[in-house]
Amino acid sequence: MKKIIIPVDFSKYSEYALETGAALAKQHNAELIVMHMLELSESIFSTSSTERNEETAFMLMVTNKEFEEFLDKPYLEGITVTPIIKHHKVLKEVSKVASHEKADLIVMGSRGHSDHDGIFTGSNTEKVVRYSETPVLVVKSKPESVNFKNVVLGCDFSEESIDAVKKAIEALKELSENTTLLHVNLPNLGFMSTDEIDEKITDFFKLADLQDKASSIAYISDHTVEDGVLNYARRNSADAVAIITHGRTGLSHFFGGSISEDLVNHSRLPVVTFKL
Repeated sequence: MKKIIIPVDFSKYSEYALETGAALAKQHNAELIVMHMLELSESIFSTSSTERNEETAFMLMVTNKEFEEFLDKPYLEGITVTPIIKHHKVLKEVSKVASHEKADLIVMGSRGHSDHDGIFTGSNTEKVVRYSETPVLVVKSKPESVNFKNVVLGCDFSEESIDAVKKAIEALKELSENTTLLHVNLPNLGFMSTDEIDEKITDFFKLADLQDKASSIAYISDHTVEDGVLNYARRNSADAVAIITHGRTGLSHFFGGSISEDLVNHSRLPVVTFKL
């Protein structure tokens, strides 16, 4: 892990993400790229060029000062920190910067669903998760530790998910001591017997050449994938949960975008998302 992107809006959720990113950066000797999206008022675009330039310059000056104060944290000492200011609050920018910088991870704070329109509302975090080709780690609170002993990765063991699962397993090796691949058996047309699940998982591991992970498999039955992942994580004292998402393409009942977004909004544990 060499580069970590952290979008911030100077809220306490920004600080949760920044402190988490700092701990990971120290652990992996990585660079932090901290980005703030400056939302310019609509009035700027209806004023003259001179007035617009003056107001933009003033807002940038204020933001730079606030940014400098925000980054004045003792836990950032010894870490290479690169601040970036974007002039429009477009959540796709986070994914674009991560791709341009060849970042290994995006760390975001989230308050879940909220009526306030900051970066860290659940709906905005969902957008980053939906668009990002880079893995996203979402945190809801001040980090107690980034040394996760056990991460639960929701998986449907489909052939189309092989590349994403392998990518997720490799990435999670840097975040956790153990990754448990979890199948959630649902009470609908997708229901499978234990024998059918065993056969599907055996075929999956042969195709993926992942036989060495066979000991880290678990099943649970529940009404939804979200409930299954969260309930299993709670019962087994997991430190974080992970999920693979298609965004909103709807190619799979398991990897529908709404599942990863529901996990991001409702889990109190850190959530790591990977795009298929």
